[in-house]
Amino acid sequence: MNTTRNNPSATPRSTRALITAACIIGATVSTSTLAASAPGYPQRPVRLILGTGAGAAPDVTARIYTAKLTELLGQQVVVDNRPGAGGIIGMDVVSRANPDGYTLVGCSLGQAIRPALYKKLPFDTVADFTRITLYGAVPNVLVVHPSVPVRNLKEFVAHAKSNDGKFRYASSGVGLSPHLTMEYFKTLAGFNILHVPYKVGAQATQDVMAGEVHTQFNNLPSQLTNIKAGKVRPIAVTSMKRQPQMPDVATFDESGFKGFEITVWYGLCGPAKTQPAVVKRLVDATNQALSANDLLQKYNEQGVEPRNWSGEKFDVFYKAEIARWAQVVKVAGIVPE
Repeated sequence: MNTTRNNPSATPRSTRALITAACIIGATVSTSTLAASAPGYPQRPVRLILGTGAGAAPDVTARIYTAKLTELLGQQVVVDNRPGAGGIIGMDVVSRANPDGYTLVGCSLGQAIRPALYKKLPFDTVADFTRITLYGAVPNVLVVHPSVPVRNLKEFVAHAKSNDGKFRYASSGVGLSPHLTMEYFKTLAGFNILHVPYKVGAQATQDVMAGEVHTQFNNLPSQLTNIKAGKVRPIAVTSMKRQPQMPDVATFDESGFKGFEITVWYGLCGPAKTQPAVVKRLVDATNQALSANDLLQKYNEQGVEPRNWSGEKFDVFYKAEIARWAQVVKVAGIVPE
């Protein structure tokens, strides 16, 4: 008599194991599918952590961008400023967050520089994050106090060489793009200049305008108002093309430093394994935002270039920037901490 047909408990152990495994796999696939669909995202406010203070160029750009995202997503996208440690604090928070799309980080050029400056970080700059999309980019601009007797890059280099060690430049902190841009430039041009680092970028700019420090590199949006007011004099921009907001200011490339380009980019990143449907929703919303005339007008006023690279393009670019800035740090002779 076959007792297995009507008695489930008599089912052979191997068969029961297969059935159990199939049920588990089925439940897992079902759960994964539901998670991947991320229905109705977002259903509550989204937090975007920035590693810079309020009023800085990354903050201004992020607030223009998130205001449009709020409109498109139907939920508030809140900027949460976490300045300090070169953005490491904010990146660390997000690396440990739930990958559900409600805690994001403004990943930028600064994050690509960090691995070259520190022997150990509390996270893996690549593996612990999902690259979602870029949403903007700006060049740096070299400015001087109006009392400095230079008006172009050739005169700047000559003045720096004739004032060896006496010429001073301000930066928003060690390891940030304004600092490394100057360090890289001075190695190419062959001059010496004294670095005066500040904890807050706005104070560095204030001291340049006051004549306490002679010069600085800064993100273009942070200097446009000062340039227009005549408080600082622009010497050159680090983009390959002249900027429409100041068409008379030459690029480094056309001033004899061929290929010299520094782009400070702003991106949106989430924790590793952020749900694909969430990523798609944010990419789609960003594409819409960067096509909106009102946002484009505000970007143009601030000197921000819309750049909505996403997916593999952003991923490849991000990794290439890490490699590039590791070389810049090496050339500048900066020893990792």
